[in-house]
Parts: sequence; structure tokens; C-alpha cells
Amino acid sequence: MYGHTDMDLKIEHDSKIPLYYQVETLLRKLITLPKYQNGELLPNEVDLSKRLGISRSTTRQAIKNLVNENLLERKKGVGTRVSKQPTISHLSNWLSFTKEMNAKGIDVINYELEVGDVISNEEVANALKITQGRHVLKLRRLRGTSQKPAVLTTSWFHPRIDLSEDDDFNLPLYELLDKKYNTLVHFSQEKIKAEKANAVLADKLNIEIGDPVLSRSRIVSDQGKRVVEYNKTYYRADSFTYFIELKRE
Repeated sequence: MYGHTDMDLKIEHDSKIPLYYQVETLLRKLITLPKYQNGELLPNEVDLSKRLGISRSTTRQAIKNLVNENLLERKKGVGTRVSKQPTISHLSNWLSFTKEMNAKGIDVINYELEVGDVISNEEVANALKITQGRHVLKLRRLRGTSQKPAVLTTSWFHPRIDLSEDDDFNLPLYELLDKKYNTLVHFSQEKIKAEKANAVLADKLNIEIGDPVLSRSRIVSDQGKRVVEYNKTYYRADSFTYFIELKRE
């Protein structure tokens, strides 16, 4: 089960860092090994728990978190392996929408801005790695140029950040998080796909029902890989092209 090519599988039981988080961190490193990237099954829950000297429930929670991020997939009677992912670009840098547009010489207009406390559903709770039903701050913004609205964005923030409805969300979001809350975003996991506009999107983006939109979901984390924000954004397809530059290692 554990060949000489495996990394050193151990955790610090006396550490103040929660065991499930240590296991999750270990698994994140483990799945980067070539054999697991090529489809080999990960050590099973029982063996991994015994090896690390922890309960199965702790191991199960760590694995579940990675499954929720679509990094792992589990099949009953088969095992756990790395999910087959579309091409992913680990961007070295990204900007808030406002700064990105300003850098292109385009002024951004907020057509709508709604912020308030909501109860997290299963999707949001899984993305933020919190218990379903916890209160979170939700920010919804419809933005664009002076000609037309172009982007509908909804963000949910981890309760740890303690953002307030009184904050000035007309500011670039990540600038606000950095300067006021000492939270520096560092990692972004994204999914991008094409969708057809439903009635709500058509109304907000001033397009027809069934028109194509670019959908992007994003989980943003800080330098400690703690989730900060879960974000869902819809772009008018006639206004944006998503460009990714990849470098062969």
C-alpha cells in the first residue's frame, strides 16, 4: 500500500492545528504525486487512519472536504482517486473585476448592490467549509459599463472574516479585505462553463432568455489556504472572452 515513492505520511498529534486540517493538508500534497494524478487509488480510509493514528471520522471529514472541492472522487466499492479535471491554470496573479476593467481604461458602474446576512445552504456551506445553516454575509452586485450591465456577481464570505453590511462595497473587494480585515487572498480555484440565460439572468444582463452567458464559480483562499469567499459570476457572452495562458513544465 505504501511504497517507497510515497511521501512521509504522518501528522503532529500535539499540534494546535486540528487533526482533520492536518490530514487535509497531507492529502493535498499526496494527490500531487504522479501515480495518483495518473489514476491510482489513494490509500483507503481504514489504512490511512491506522497509519496516522487517528479516527476514521477525522479521515473521512478531510476526504469529504476535498471531494466537495472536486479534487477527489469516491466510488462505492471502488475507492478514492484524484478527480479528472479540465485544464486548470494556477494563475500567479488576478485582479478584482473593478481593477481589471480600470487597467483596460474602462470605468465600472454599479447598477445594483445588495448586501445582507443569509443562512448558508448546502452548496455555500460546502464551498466555505462550514456547517450548513450558519449565517454568512452575501454580496450581490450587477456591474458594467456606461453602455450596459455586463456582470452579475454573488459572493458569500466565511464568517471568520466578520465583514459588515456597513462596509463600503463600492471599493475593490480584495482591497477592502486586505486593508480593513488583514485578509490577503492568495489562491483561487475556478470552474468556467457556458450556460443559457434563465429569466433572472436575462433580466439583469439585458439579454434574451436562452442567450449564452459565461458562468464562473470561484473559491478564494488566503495564504494559509483557508477559504475566504465563494463566488458565482455570470458574464454577457458578447462582452467577455476568458483568456488563459499555460506554460508547459
